[in-house]
Amino acid sequence: MFPEFRDEISRLKTDDAHFARLFHRHNTLDQEIKNIEAGLLPVGHGVVETLKKEKLHLKDELYVILRKTREA
Repeated sequence: MFPEFRDEISRLKTDDAHFARLFHRHNTLDQEIKNIEAGLLPVGHGVVETLKKEKLHLKDELYVILRKTREA
């Protein structure tokens, strides 16, 4: 995710607790969605869509933080 911000991500994961939490939650959701889609976790279709929306929202938040960090 965001290879152009690799350095910023590494720094923010250690220096910014809020960013680190968002990043961790995004990765956790990504793995959970993959497990559901692979049939490893039985849940309804609506649950997957909700998780995907949350993941996308987190990605948007992370991107905003990364852009602000680069512009600073």
